[in-house]
Formats: sequence, structure tokens, C-alpha cells
Amino acid sequence: MKGLLVDDDALYLRTLQRSLARRGIEADTALDIDSALALARAAPPDFAVLDLKLAQESGLALIEPLRALRPDMRILLLTGYASVATAVEAIKRGADDYLPKPATLTAILRALALAPDEVADEAVDEAGAAPDTMTPLSRLEWEHIQQALNDTGGNVSATARLLGMHRRSLQRKLAKRPGPERTPRDE
Repeated sequence: MKGLLVDDDALYLRTLQRSLARRGIEADTALDIDSALALARAAPPDFAVLDLKLAQESGLALIEPLRALRPDMRILLLTGYASVATAVEAIKRGADDYLPKPATLTAILRALALAPDEVADEAVDEAGAAPDTMTPLSRLEWEHIQQALNDTGGNVSATARLLGMHRRSLQRKLAKRPGPERTPRDE
């Protein structure tokens, strides 16, 4: 089993590559579309895990060329900017699945059909995160803002009007990154 991991975050790529290697799954990594296509043309992988945002490029642009190279390739799109619109677009272009970041290794393996369904939901991946985590409200707000920005072509003033907030308030929110997902507390 050989895969292709494409993300502009080199640390994330190395971490995911090592996690897959521990499970006996080999994967090449690429930081951009051109490198990814070169690797895929040299040796078409069994699966590909693509990030939606690749610096100034979009991982959506990789789906169709990868599918053309190998029709049976499993393609998974990961994104920190999850929205219904991008999920629908990814599936329309030929992706097999779509997961919001941060996704656990178990969730990625399940989406790629590389893990048995019997994997316990209480399993913990190498990063120590449980699969059933809660998405913080700040993260949901961030994703909603990103979708609005996308809908307005990146125009902050138009996005602020669309969201019904002052432009400076939106700029302050954009300056902050949301926190990681958290597990529910048992009380």
C-alpha cells in the first residue's frame, strides 16, 4: 500500500507520514501541486490525502488529475476550513471523502478504507487525541468566517457586511487562530 500526502505544512506532513509508517503504510509527501503531480505520475499511489489550502493553490485542483492517473485511487480531502460548499465541490470533482482538520489517524484510515470498522471509538491516535472530540465554538466561527471570505473573494469589507459585523471586529477575529478540538469532560 502506497500513498501520497499533500499539504503545505511540512511538520504535519512528516507527522502523518510517520504515523502511517508505524502502521506499515508507505507514503510520499509533497508541499505543492506540481510536486504532487510529479510524484503521482512517476508512481501512481493507491491513495492520496490532500489539504484544501496549499499556500496560494487549492487541493481541489489535484483531484481530477489524480483520478485520471488512477481511477481506483482513494482520494481524501482534509481542510481546516470545512464547509458544506467545499465538501460538495470536492465530491463533485471526484474525492472519495472529506474530513475537517484536525482529523485523527483513525478517522483518516477509516476514510481511506484502510482501517477496519471494528477500531474502537475510544482508541487514541499517536497524537493522543480521541476520535470523539468537540469542536470549539471559536473554531466553528473561524470556519464560518473563512467560508464568508471565500464567498466574497477575500474582500474583508464585503465579508464584514455579509456577516453583519464591523470591519475592524472581523480583522481582529482573523488575526486569531482557533484552538484545537477538545474532548468532552465526564462529570
